[in-house]
Amino acid sequence: MTKREEYEKKTEELILPILQEYDFELVDVEYVKEAGSWYLRAYIDKEGGITVNDCEMVSRRMSDLLDEKDFILDSYIFEVSSPGLGRQLKKDKDFVRSIGEVVEGKLFRAVDKQKDFEGVLRSFDKETIVIEGENGKEMELKRDNIALIRLHIDF
Repeated sequence: MTKREEYEKKTEELILPILQEYDFELVDVEYVKEAGSWYLRAYIDKEGGITVNDCEMVSRRMSDLLDEKDFILDSYIFEVSSPGLGRQLKKDKDFVRSIGEVVEGKLFRAVDKQKDFEGVLRSFDKETIVIEGENGKEMELKRDNIALIRLHIDF
């Protein structure tokens, strides 16, 4: 397990009881380096959407726990946020929630000379997802070839 995976896993373990108290959902935890600084981010959601006050409340409680447990060796910035409209589908529960929805994404390697895709998410399993394109044709894409997949936002 990498340092990043270890930090994300421990953070999930600490934050889940807090979120369960408020009936919030943990969407994702990430530990990333951006512009020379480390960020530990927790993305949370709830029915009807997360507010700034919700994020602040979780952040305060979680910051105290992170200080107490002190398992991250690097200097980092902790943030709690909503996943936003363009959130990525990463976990199986994200895919389950998005069956029948229009998704868009990018592939690492082109399929039929295309790296971008868009269509209705029809099904998925551990290794593949099935997207129905505008023409009604289904495409089966390998999950390990998907660089990014998220709900399509129509403006």
